[in-house]
Amino acid sequence: MEPKDIVLEAMKKFGEPVNAGKVAELTGLDRKVVDKVFAVLKKEGLIVSPVRCKWEPAEK
Repeated sequence: MEPKDIVLEAMKKFGEPVNAGKVAELTGLDRKVVDKVFAVLKKEGLIVSPVRCKWEPAEK
Protein backbone atom coordinates (compact mmCIF):
# COMPACT_ATOMS: atom_id res chain seq x y z
CA MET A 1 0.00 0.00 0.00
CA GLU A 2 1.22 3.49 -0.86
CA PRO A 3 1.68 5.98 2.01
CA LYS A 4 -1.04 8.10 0.37
CA ASP A 5 -3.53 5.22 0.64
CA ILE A 6 -2.49 4.47 4.22
CA VAL A 7 -3.01 8.11 5.28
CA LEU A 8 -6.41 8.39 3.58
CA GLU A 9 -7.58 5.09 5.08
CA ALA A 10 -6.51 6.14 8.58
CA MET A 11 -8.29 9.48 8.21
CA LYS A 12 -11.51 7.76 7.09
CA LYS A 13 -11.36 5.27 9.96
CA PHE A 14 -10.75 8.00 12.56
CA GLY A 15 -13.94 9.71 11.43
CA GLU A 16 -13.17 13.29 12.42
CA PRO A 17 -10.70 16.00 11.34
CA VAL A 18 -7.10 15.21 12.35
CA ASN A 19 -3.71 16.90 12.17
CA ALA A 20 -0.56 15.40 10.67
CA GLY A 21 0.80 14.42 14.08
CA LYS A 22 -2.26 12.32 14.86
CA VAL A 23 -2.12 10.66 11.42
CA ALA A 24 1.54 9.80 12.02
CA GLU A 25 0.57 8.31 15.39
CA LEU A 26 -2.31 6.30 13.88
CA THR A 27 -0.36 4.95 10.91
CA GLY A 28 3.13 4.54 12.35
CA LEU A 29 4.51 6.55 9.43
CA ASP A 30 7.18 9.19 10.00
CA ARG A 31 5.79 12.72 10.48
CA LYS A 32 7.83 13.99 7.52
CA VAL A 33 6.27 11.34 5.27
CA VAL A 34 2.78 12.32 6.47
CA ASP A 35 3.52 16.02 5.77
CA LYS A 36 4.60 15.18 2.22
CA VAL A 37 1.52 13.01 1.68
CA PHE A 38 -0.72 15.81 3.02
CA ALA A 39 0.83 18.22 0.47
CA VAL A 40 0.03 15.80 -2.37
CA LEU A 41 -3.49 15.12 -1.11
CA LYS A 42 -4.21 18.86 -0.74
CA LYS A 43 -2.98 19.52 -4.28
CA GLU A 44 -5.19 16.71 -5.64
CA GLY A 45 -8.19 17.94 -3.65
CA LEU A 46 -8.58 14.66 -1.77
CA ILE A 47 -8.52 16.26 1.69
CA VAL A 48 -10.18 19.41 3.02
CA SER A 49 -9.72 21.50 6.15
CA PRO A 50 -13.00 22.13 8.02
CA VAL A 51 -11.06 23.39 11.07
CA ARG A 52 -7.75 25.23 11.13
CA CYS A 53 -4.79 22.81 11.07
CA LYS A 54 -7.01 19.73 10.89
CA TRP A 55 -7.88 17.74 7.80
CA GLU A 56 -10.40 15.15 6.66
CA PRO A 57 -11.06 13.28 3.42
CA ALA A 58 -12.95 15.39 0.87
CA GLU A 59 -15.49 12.60 0.40
CA LYS A 60 -16.46 10.50 3.39
